[in-house]
Amino acid sequence: MKLTKKEEELLLRYMEGILEHEEVLRMKTFIQHGNTSTYDHCVEVTKLAFLLSRRLPWSFHEKSVVKGAMLHDFYLYDWHVPDQSRKRLHGLHHHRTAHKNAMKHFRLTPLEEDIIIKHMWPLTIKLPRYRESYLVSLADKLISIKDTLGFTDRKETE
Repeated sequence: MKLTKKEEELLLRYMEGILEHEEVLRMKTFIQHGNTSTYDHCVEVTKLAFLLSRRLPWSFHEKSVVKGAMLHDFYLYDWHVPDQSRKRLHGLHHHRTAHKNAMKHFRLTPLEEDIIIKHMWPLTIKLPRYRESYLVSLADKLISIKDTLGFTDRKETE
């Protein structure tokens, strides 16, 4: 499945003001999984979540899917490096830091907040409130598996 040219243009329009934001660009300096930066991971999650929102038979608030997906890992630290100020497990707590950073730099709707806060479900206990939150959580897991295991797209292997 691929986005059409029109869908790519719409996605870029939805990402305006986020992709080039100075603090968001800092995500390029942190590794997420494998050799993938947090920025690239968030872009890939956003593309997949947007694609799924267009192809699945349910309606989604696409602009919120895009914003929440792009900011879901906006925590701005290297989680691979032990830090005494972060004594908790990254997977269980980074969503709170991402949410705090997103609230500091962007105006978020309750839906976008839920996407960011709940994207680690079911690892975290609280259930997502919106279908968009489940969608981004699913896209995040699929992209994380792809990044961690080094899967490539079919066209890259042919």
